[in-house]
Amino acid sequence: MATVLISGVQYSGIWTMNQVNAAIAASTWPFGSPQYLYSWGVNTSGQLGLGNITDYSSPKQVSGIPNWKFVASGSTQSLAIKANGSLFTWGNNAQGQIGDGTTTSRSSPVQIGALTDWSFLGRSYLSSLAVKTDGTLWTWGRNDSGQLGLGNTTNRSSPVQVGALTAWAKVCGGRIHTLATKTDGTLWSWGSNAFGQLGLGNITNYSSPKQVGVLTNWSEVAAGNASSVAIKTDGTLWSWGQNTNGQLGLGNTTDYSSPKQVGALTAWLKVASNYQATLALKTNGTLWSWGNNVQGELGLGNTTSYSSPKQVGALTTWLNLACGTSHTLVTKTDGTLWSWGNNVYGQLGLGNTTYYSSPKQVGALATWSSIATGAYQTLATKPT
Repeated sequence: MATVLISGVQYSGIWTMNQVNAAIAASTWPFGSPQYLYSWGVNTSGQLGLGNITDYSSPKQVSGIPNWKFVASGSTQSLAIKANGSLFTWGNNAQGQIGDGTTTSRSSPVQIGALTDWSFLGRSYLSSLAVKTDGTLWTWGRNDSGQLGLGNTTNRSSPVQVGALTAWAKVCGGRIHTLATKTDGTLWSWGSNAFGQLGLGNITNYSSPKQVGVLTNWSEVAAGNASSVAIKTDGTLWSWGQNTNGQLGLGNTTDYSSPKQVGALTAWLKVASNYQATLALKTNGTLWSWGNNVQGELGLGNTTSYSSPKQVGALTTWLNLACGTSHTLVTKTDGTLWSWGNNVYGQLGLGNTTYYSSPKQVGALATWSSIATGAYQTLATKPT
């Protein structure tokens, strides 16, 4: 029996250091795969979690303990779940979006409550969205359009449960609207609906969840400024809402208030949206983008906007993706991290503030795991 000291924490058991390192590399760490958290970009509200308000154009480590599991970022706030299921937040808190019961901004991670049952975080603008291990959905922050789903338009500075259901799976937010799926495959929406972004066939705002159609085969959702995209279990891609810059991928700039299929393919796997653009991965590992491209955020080597999907390069090794207001971060299957688009605050992590319209590798590391983007900041994790 031996005791191993890792980052100041003692773990007892029959472990040699070689076994510890092997377990970390194989993601079989017995207390949850340990991940170091890094951040970069704009930091005017402390959203990088570094204890200051200094912008950084290259990755900086948030604390020195590898116990982070899941990250998300709003416009100017950040959220993360640790390996033990505890929830931490930091950054701008003017609307109560940090969830600590105040409206005081924080430049270092603050734990929200003492519970250790948080499992999923959704990105949103000035509000925060989270699901617990019991399937309950919780929201807090800005609520002027009912985007918290609580049946009113009152801001909340601490987490409040949405209804009493225990069947929520995933949730995400646009600027002032929210989308969520349940474990039964149904799709729900609420909040602002001026462009039909709720997918309900009208432009009426709703402050509590409304089911989108009657289908039970929705799997992935993403929300842009006032647009929505989703993937079904059959691999088809659907979009609706604002389409000013062709962000719906339908070959036009017409707004739609109910889901419309993007092409006829059944090979879509993951999707992400920024302010007025969309990126998606196919099952073959190819990356596609469309919509607004003024800042080069589509990664196509130009600044031309497109209203239908265009392939980013010819590679088939893309794995995860995240979109800020007008910048993009993507990981490859080899663990490398790539970025492009707006870089005014160094949010691309390339050590400069130069804009790029095609993918650029962030450093030389090949160990990046999860990624999240706010308006002009980026968060990413990697194992030791």
